[in-house]
Order: sequence, then C-alpha cells, then structure tokens
Amino acid sequence: MKNYKNNLNHFFSLVESLEQLPTIGKKSAQKMAYYLSIDDKYLALKIAHCIENAIDYVKKCSICGGLSENEICEICSDENRNNGQLCIILHPKDIFTIEEIGEFEGQYFTIGELEKIDFTTFKKNIKEKNIKEIIFAFSPTLANDAIMLFIEDKLQGLDLTFSKIAQGVPTGIGLENIDQLSLSRAFSSRIKI
Repeated sequence: MKNYKNNLNHFFSLVESLEQLPTIGKKSAQKMAYYLSIDDKYLALKIAHCIENAIDYVKKCSICGGLSENEICEICSDENRNNGQLCIILHPKDIFTIEEIGEFEGQYFTIGELEKIDFTTFKKNIKEKNIKEIIFAFSPTLANDAIMLFIEDKLQGLDLTFSKIAQGVPTGIGLENIDQLSLSRAFSSRIKI
C-alpha cells in the first residue's frame, strides 16, 4: 500500500485534508475524494470555487458576531428585528439553527471568546437598541450556566429580564444537532432566570 500511496500523492493529500473536517472519518474522506476527483470533477471545481469565495467574502458581523458578507449582517440592519429581545448564542452557526424555526424576531449576540467581550460597548448597544430581554440559547451544561451567570452579573444595573431556552435540549449537544421541533419547543418555552 505504501508504494501505491506514494504514486497518489494528490489524492491522499485530498483525503487527509477532508479528514480534518469535523465528523469526517477516513472512509468518508476517501469516498468524497474519489467522487470529487473521478466521478464529478465539475462539482469538485464548483466546491473549490465556493470555498475560495467564502474565504474571500464571509466575515463576522461587527455588531452581533454572526456571519455576513458585509460589515453589518442583514439581521442587525433590519429595523423590524429591533423588538427588545437579544438572543445570546455561543457560535455564529447557532443563528442558522434558530432562524430555521422562524419564531425568533429579535437580534443576536455571539459570545465567541468570553474574555474578549467589551462589556462597556455591549451595554451601550443594549441601551441604544432598547433591549428589554436577554435570551440565552445555550445547550444545558454547568459551564454554560456559569457563562450565563457571568454575563448576567456584568449586565447588572440595566433594566433587563433574563431567560434561557427551556430544557428539552439535551445536555452536551450542540444546537445544530437538535431537531427543529425540539428547538422550537425549547425556544417558545424558555424560562426566566
């Protein structure tokens, strides 16, 4: 196999690169590499072009930290979404999951790295947007509970109510792995904290 592999440097380099993606194992990477390099070269070139464009154009919104192709994302620039609710999430990809259920009409804030949050600016934005409710959309873990308490403490003094999405979201599971019905129920049955 070693000699065979040496003669297919580019193929196995592709396999190794695909294996670096989350949830992709060696066998799946080999299947994808074969499909892209032999069965559908047009699709492979299309994917390569899309990856290049995503790298060049996709960035994080300067207000919420969500994904955007502009300085400010569509949600933050939509005046109709300024309903006094701010949903705090851990990762930008969580916005996709919540938006799919179609029940949340407010705005978002992505935590990213907790120690990098400028709470002075964050408080200013909350006041300017007349935010009245902070909704934490985290999967239930002790670490996430600690983050909620930390943020709630940092926002003391503001006229806010705090809630979190209801249980029903399994412990330790990311939002992208939860079915829409469970997430929808958890969101609409959120609990005041």
